[in-house]
Amino acid sequence: MLLFFINGSGCMSVSGRVRQEEEGVLYVVATPIGNLDDLSERALQILTKVDLIAAEDTRHTGRLLQHLGLSKQMMALHDHNERGRVEKLLTLLAEGRQVALVSDAGTPLISDPGYIVVREVRAAGFQVSPIPGACALVAALSVAGLPTDRFLFAGFLPAKRSGRRSALADLERESATLVFYESPHRIIDLMEDLVAVFGSRSRVCAWA
Repeated sequence: MLLFFINGSGCMSVSGRVRQEEEGVLYVVATPIGNLDDLSERALQILTKVDLIAAEDTRHTGRLLQHLGLSKQMMALHDHNERGRVEKLLTLLAEGRQVALVSDAGTPLISDPGYIVVREVRAAGFQVSPIPGACALVAALSVAGLPTDRFLFAGFLPAKRSGRRSALADLERESATLVFYESPHRIIDLMEDLVAVFGSRSRVCAWA
């Protein structure tokens, strides 16, 4: 798998036919990770103009929209129904509709739903446009005091200790800064596993 970014030019697609500009667009919109004032002005403009918001949790996104004074049609799109939503979204895009994809907090697809939808929408030749904003892993990395020239985002580790330690062992020789997501109630267990696999001299920063 390869993703490349051309500085100042955004993301370049190397597959899929180009559709006409008047046809539908899927916007992947980053939302606040704690402070509602972190929503960008551009994200607000997109959420205001789209015909539909595909949300990980419509109740959660509903509270954000209420804060913004917006009333929009929403569709639930989460891990358990994502595949079943693809055809509906492709139909809307073919009709020239504008759709925003949001997760509960931060940038969609980063350990959140949306990969299947984005993959299929791009394969169908529709435009997918990122609306940048808050991302928990980047925010945490920026204040951790750890090297940032190279980092590896490993997402969520297995919930069970044996699987977690096995996954950490696979990363033992990795020289880049490792970034994980973890549930609050497993933080202590994770710290114990980090010491067991990497040793007590490893530098660790936890950010909530």
